[in-house]
Amino acid sequence: MVAKVAIRLVAAIVCALLGWILSGYMVLPSSFFHPEWPLNLVLSGVGAIIGATIAPYLILRPIRYIVITVNNSPGSMLLSGILGLLLGLIVASLFSIPFYTLDGWPKIIIPMVLTGTLGLIGIWIGIQRSRDVQSIFPSLETANARSMTKSNASTKVLVDTSVIIDGRIADLLTTGFMEATFVIPRFILDELRHIADSSDPLRRNRGRRGLEILGRLRREDHIQLEIIDVGVTDGVEVDSQLVQLALSMNAGILTTDYNLNRVADVQGVQVLNVNELANSLKSIVLPGEELEVHIVQEGKEDGQGVAYLDDGTMVVVEGGRPYVDSFAYVAVTRVLQTGAGRIIFAHPTRK
Repeated sequence: MVAKVAIRLVAAIVCALLGWILSGYMVLPSSFFHPEWPLNLVLSGVGAIIGATIAPYLILRPIRYIVITVNNSPGSMLLSGILGLLLGLIVASLFSIPFYTLDGWPKIIIPMVLTGTLGLIGIWIGIQRSRDVQSIFPSLETANARSMTKSNASTKVLVDTSVIIDGRIADLLTTGFMEATFVIPRFILDELRHIADSSDPLRRNRGRRGLEILGRLRREDHIQLEIIDVGVTDGVEVDSQLVQLALSMNAGILTTDYNLNRVADVQGVQVLNVNELANSLKSIVLPGEELEVHIVQEGKEDGQGVAYLDDGTMVVVEGGRPYVDSFAYVAVTRVLQTGAGRIIFAHPTRK
């Protein structure tokens, strides 16, 4: 927030000075401009307003993108890009020498255009040839890889709203099985706050539960939780913004949302789905194995009974209706894996 205010202030001052300078080159007829309004003050005021308005979009976002890109780029690529930039600037300065003899605006504008264009071309060529730099300086890549391995902070995982509301993330992270920096963008917090302020009691309770889960995670010292100030771009959905942010940060996404899982997977983003993890950790049973289960209700088909294992796996007992509300020994006949989880089919045994 402080950086945003400072950039707005600096941009307003710079644009005001540009407006003041521009007023010296403008000659307007007296009928077009009111004589009581000094042109330099008006243009300075307009410049200050424009500068303060557009500065965050023209300065903050490119700077944030550059920082993220630099932090996630190999050392050889950065070095080759810098070398390409220097080469492009040298070539631009040589091509600009003849234009310095001209009069008027071409003397300034043409060298500026050449410098910017050839500088960008040099960066692009340098990045394309980064493998050559890596072969010359292999220690750069080795040192970079070593630092990435040494610091777990380099592994970042974005947290989705659905997994916060789900609540199992707290139990998962407190076990210490996942070592990463869990990043929560500001637009996820805004969405969670809107859910907590909903007029629907169910949504409101889910939102408040999510906020309590976040508070619990913040109190855990061994969990690396980071909140970044990133908002939603106008016209972009939260899920799309999350996928774009994951691509720019080279990070994964922790979620329970099936649709977000599929969209992110198509775009090459690593997805950590808590539901898939829970399904993979459920008990493994084989046909012919005997279990003792508590049959709690009748099944959909005649004569069926339904029981549940400790991990929530459904057990459909053929002929188990007489054993409803009681314990019974059953033998597994087959196991069916579905998108919603695992279903075990069994029949009672005589014991």
